Amino acid sequence: MKRILILGGTGFVGRALCEQLSAHPAFGGARLAVPSRKRERGKHLFPLPQVDVLQADVHDNATLARLLDGADAVVNLVAILHGTPQAFEAAHVGLCQRLGEACAKAGVSRVVHVSALGVPDDAGAAPSHYLRTKAEAEQALRMPGLALTLLRPSVIFGAHDSFLNLFASLQRLFPVMPLAGGDARFQPVWVEDVATAIVRCLLDASTAGRTYELGGPEVCTLADLVRLSGRWSGHVRPVLPLPMAAGRLQARLMACLPGEPLMSTDNLDSMRVPNVLGGQLPGFAELGITPTAMAAVVPGYLGRQPGWAEQLDAWRSRAGR
Repeated sequence: MKRILILGGTGFVGRALCEQLSAHPAFGGARLAVPSRKRERGKHLFPLPQVDVLQADVHDNATLARLLDGADAVVNLVAILHGTPQAFEAAHVGLCQRLGEACAKAGVSRVVHVSALGVPDDAGAAPSHYLRTKAEAEQALRMPGLALTLLRPSVIFGAHDSFLNLFASLQRLFPVMPLAGGDARFQPVWVEDVATAIVRCLLDASTAGRTYELGGPEVCTLADLVRLSGRWSGHVRPVLPLPMAAGRLQARLMACLPGEPLMSTDNLDSMRVPNVLGGQLPGFAELGITPTAMAAVVPGYLGRQPGWAEQLDAWRSRAGR
């Protein structure tokens, strides 16, 4: 491949993917095009000589067509966890509809799309806007002429994640952790393993037309993950279970705060679906990957978290204060 377009490439998974593709001998001559509405968001990718971070709006049809010109494959990592129903619709469904149509016009057939574990085959059965639009996005890309591979990872952890890092930060600040949905189940997966899976799919044409579920070696409840993040960051706090009604009220109040909410009612609805492997679809084993345990990775980065004052400054910055 000479040119790969990576949508959402400036994000958490995109960083790991660009680094792996740049280091892989099979992609030594390939250009990696990473569009972003604000080019500065991809400044961490600037040192990678094969990566072209482009200021572009992928939700614009003409721009998307221009980005696809000369591409051999597309990786779609675009996703949001919070927002209005309209925002979920635009980020997931609308983009995938335009991407499929633009690929057909440009003659680009190879697409790897990263979805999410727990996405139902029937979008109408989804309990949340997130899962419903993720299901509809998958269907939008299942069109004639596209060699599509779907990857459905569980919650992803890694040095730059906004999941375990968030819970560790909160436990540095507060004496107790009130938590709704603590019995929700996850099968956390390392970001580097997910990136490796994408690379394997790009290399192996036989993965086209297949869906892979990606889960790590451990199944944990949300409460387990909160406790582990506290232990590995050195700030163990008691977890205070909240009834779901109280959790929804808490989420609504948090949505009124500036910046991205820590938890939304839609997140709580999504957690009603176990985020674990179903057992019917292929996974890491079929891609020749042994998933990495959290204990081998997470203590190394949670133990290096900034102090509470630095954390407050970071939150103020993200909130525009």
